Amino acid sequence: MKADDELCFCFHVTWRKVINFLRQKKVQHASQVSECYGAGTGCGWCRRQITRLMEETRLRPPLDQDLDEWLAERTPTSQSHADGRQVYLQEKEKEKEKEKPSS
Repeated sequence: MKADDELCFCFHVTWRKVINFLRQKKVQHASQVSECYGAGTGCGWCRRQITRLMEETRLRPPLDQDLDEWLAERTPTSQSHADGRQVYLQEKEKEKEKEKPSS
């Protein structure tokens, strides 16, 4: 994963934007990240990654010059991140179908 790859696909928020937001705002709760261009408020796929980022940046905040390397050690590839979202959305759709009343 690269820093300028999208973390939040719904609002096109990059990993770099979220990490910088976490560093600058000293975020205490994942819901606060929604103030970063709406990250985490769309489909929900990125919420787990945002929570992990919060924990990781508290332990060892990355330096700008090694952000890509830092992310590569902790995140999936950009393709597997995108693929995982597709699976997540399909499962979410199946759950919605189950909840619909039968006619």
